[in-house]
Amino acid sequence: MSLPLIVFLFFALLAVAGAVMVILAREPIHSALALVLVMVALAVLYLLLGAEFIAAVQIIVYAGAIMVLFVFVIMLLNMGLEERTNFSKFAYVGLVAAFALLLEAAHWMFHSSVGAGVANGSQPVTAFSTVELSKLLFRSYLLPFEATSILILIAILGALVLARKEE
Repeated sequence: MSLPLIVFLFFALLAVAGAVMVILAREPIHSALALVLVMVALAVLYLLLGAEFIAAVQIIVYAGAIMVLFVFVIMLLNMGLEERTNFSKFAYVGLVAAFALLLEAAHWMFHSSVGAGVANGSQPVTAFSTVELSKLLFRSYLLPFEATSILILIAILGALVLARKEE
């Protein structure tokens, strides 16, 4: 076994374990911290794929900013232990849906011409540099980028207005 394979298996298992902890944790703050673990493990997997920019965005934006917002909301709402409901009859529906989704993903992977070309080496993987990506983002897609930032700002202001206590 090579070192990249060992690192991949370790962080893939860590991501799956963290995802299970997100679902099974009784306190919301523990779920949020387990989600940070999943995001860090995914960032390492992106590094193994050679996608350094996506790994950095994963850490900075998701594990940093978004999770700080989640923890802030959890603390703001003063959430304690979750109420557990009995949803055992829906667990079977979820298992069937998960199995169907897994079959669909496997079918797509094995019958995709792009995936088959990359797998057998006939189609090379094209890499984008961070410079090319930033030029594309800040020249061609500047308006959607700025519109997204304004929408996020409006959402934060709305959350502050809703969270403000009446005097």
